[in-house]
Amino acid sequence: MKFALPTPLEHFATLVAQDQGLNLLEAAASLAQDDHPRLDLQAVLAGVDDLARRLRERLAPGAGPPERLRALVRFFHGELGFAGNPNDCYAADNSYLHRVLQTRRGLPIALAVLLLELGAQAGLRMAGVGFPGHFLVKCRIGLGEVVLDPLTGETLSAARLEERLAVYRRGSALPADLDPPLAFFLRAATPRQILARMLRNLKEVHRAAQDGPRLLAVQRRLVALLPDDPAERRDRGLLLAALGERAAAARDLAFYVSRCAEAPDAGALRARLAVLQRPPPHQ
Repeated sequence: MKFALPTPLEHFATLVAQDQGLNLLEAAASLAQDDHPRLDLQAVLAGVDDLARRLRERLAPGAGPPERLRALVRFFHGELGFAGNPNDCYAADNSYLHRVLQTRRGLPIALAVLLLELGAQAGLRMAGVGFPGHFLVKCRIGLGEVVLDPLTGETLSAARLEERLAVYRRGSALPADLDPPLAFFLRAATPRQILARMLRNLKEVHRAAQDGPRLLAVQRRLVALLPDDPAERRDRGLLLAALGERAAAARDLAFYVSRCAEAPDAGALRARLAVLQRPPPHQ
């Protein structure tokens, strides 16, 4: 008897089904399988493990966290040359870990995922930081934390972070006295939050390119990752409707309006739902 292999979406859904034990590196690497269905995920993971082994070989016996962190930055940014991709920053490859490993170029969040894995295998306590506009990483050193830019490995002081945050604060609608403090923006991101941000980056890439099928593939992953998020169900429903999948679109839009009855777009979506639920006209 032959068993059907899981689709890339089914495999991703399995990887992210539970928060406990969620393997960020594997789940992040799997995002490329919609465009690269033959991608060997285990080979990608093995490649990262090999980099981690090479990093550990560079650590002096008994090296403490500061020395380990400096060795990680030297290895990742200096020796291996990982950096951003300013010449083609909107390419999907900047989010695909296997391509980032090949080209040594990627978005900050993709570089951060690799840094987090290498740091963990080097004995460091690191976390991702969903900073506005630019994903960061931080590392616990004694009783404090060091915040790094994953594009460069640069250590960011509180003053530098406040400068970056000022741009976001100017664009927010909150009164100055209600703006959260810097510490609020430096909270550790969960693996699920990191994956959502990576997928939303890809969502914008495909939306800008008006690539409906690839956008729908990303949107399906977002719903698998965040099944109770009404906005992601709404967005999938609208894409399904645009692609002619009326019944599936109606289910998603019904979910949204039932959860967000008072949302500004709820009225328009109820009308859209009513149209979708009508029998199609006879040809």
